[in-house]
Amino acid sequence: MNDLRIRPMRPDDISIAVDWAAAEGWNPGFADAACFATVDPQGFFIGELDGAPAATVSCVNYSDHFSFLGFYIVRADLRGRGYGLGIWNAAIAHAGPRVIGLDGVVAQQQNYRRSGFELAYANVRYGGTVAAPAVPSGVVALTEIPLAAVAAYDATVFPAPRTAFLRAWINAPGHSGRALVRDGALAGWGVIRACRKGHKIGPLVADDRATAEVVLSALLASVGGGEIFLDVPGINRDAVALAQDLGLTPVFETARMYTGAIPPLRLERVFGVTTFELG
Repeated sequence: MNDLRIRPMRPDDISIAVDWAAAEGWNPGFADAACFATVDPQGFFIGELDGAPAATVSCVNYSDHFSFLGFYIVRADLRGRGYGLGIWNAAIAHAGPRVIGLDGVVAQQQNYRRSGFELAYANVRYGGTVAAPAVPSGVVALTEIPLAAVAAYDATVFPAPRTAFLRAWINAPGHSGRALVRDGALAGWGVIRACRKGHKIGPLVADDRATAEVVLSALLASVGGGEIFLDVPGINRDAVALAQDLGLTPVFETARMYTGAIPPLRLERVFGVTTFELG
């Protein structure tokens, strides 16, 4: 594997990782690459053989204490030759002493454990086709909510600040956000985005299931229903029940793993994970 040249991706290279993720069936959104690049431009790596892409990985540093690893893909015809380990090591080195999180395929859990990752919980992707509901009352566009309020709520469900990412995610082309304010405070919010197949909802976060259901209905109404996907923490029973009651069924599962302790999170508020690639 000494012939593998590993370098940070240029901004236009990130689309390679997103396209490869699409080929693996991960179904990224059309605007994902531009949003991901806002977090840590030096955290995306590509391995090349004779100038051609051979492997990708990302390990974006959200803060001095937390990184998230994703896009770990080796080109199908080159697997089993050690190229994955080489680019993996580059990603881990970029994180330095930070705690690293990832959403890994279940079959690779043992390999991740050997690198110091421990299972926190399962995330389950639910999918299906739904009709467009009526627009619920009291819901507003997420862009009407001060970004500081959104970031403060997000800080209760994610291990590190990510204001720049949230700004890009909320305002990206093809992304639609909705929020519910109760007694002057943000009670729930979410984003739905167009993907290679259907639409994904993420994040979907709320004080309780009833609030999540209202925001979810507003998001579905904004795109007219159709095929949707919702990534749910398996330990949030209310979130699982909401997905099932909507008629969605499990289509994919990941293992959320960390290399160390993270701040306490309000996972009971997480009804939809933002993205498996960046957390």
